[in-house]
Amino acid sequence: MGKSKDVRSLAANQAKAVCNALRTSPQKLNLVAATIRGLSVEKAVAELTFSRRRIAKSVLKVLQSAIANAENNHQLNIDKLYVSEAYCGKSFVMKRMHARGRGRGARVLKPFSNITIVVTERKE
Repeated sequence: MGKSKDVRSLAANQAKAVCNALRTSPQKLNLVAATIRGLSVEKAVAELTFSRRRIAKSVLKVLQSAIANAENNHQLNIDKLYVSEAYCGKSFVMKRMHARGRGRGARVLKPFSNITIVVTERKE
């Protein structure tokens, strides 16, 4: 028998890339994702390259992966690409302990995030 082939969830002029378990909180990651939402691909790459935020380098890698997917897997023109969607979500949270006074312990939460970037070819 085997498994039936999944139907493609994106349109023919779209490509996406996903990165799971980025070591930052979704709130901080969303600030970086908001800066590239709706921009053309070359402007988004420039924005992430010169961003002062630590996680921007990881987001840049995901964006470059989405561009490569569009070019190699879906034969889209990279000059007409723009970032149509850039969203993030919660992943797992590592729980650690921080020793406090009088034999107590405080909880330290280290959140992880997922990011998805969808690039779309402009119709002209």
